[in-house]
Amino acid sequence: MIALLKAMVLGVILALIGAAIFGSGGTTAGFLAVHHTSLADHGFYWSWPLFIGGTCLAWAILWMMD
Repeated sequence: MIALLKAMVLGVILALIGAAIFGSGGTTAGFLAVHHTSLADHGFYWSWPLFIGGTCLAWAILWMMD
């Protein structure tokens, strides 16, 4: 269970960095569906498929390291 929480943190980091790169270029990146989101007067780019994919990848790597 702790590995999943660690993987979610890594998934958030990957999603923020990847979405920022694609979003600042003005593209939605197709399947990744990058969109601009606001949270408490702060804007950022976000992608749910990128978050889920990054979380699954990090979870698998952490699981294999155990």
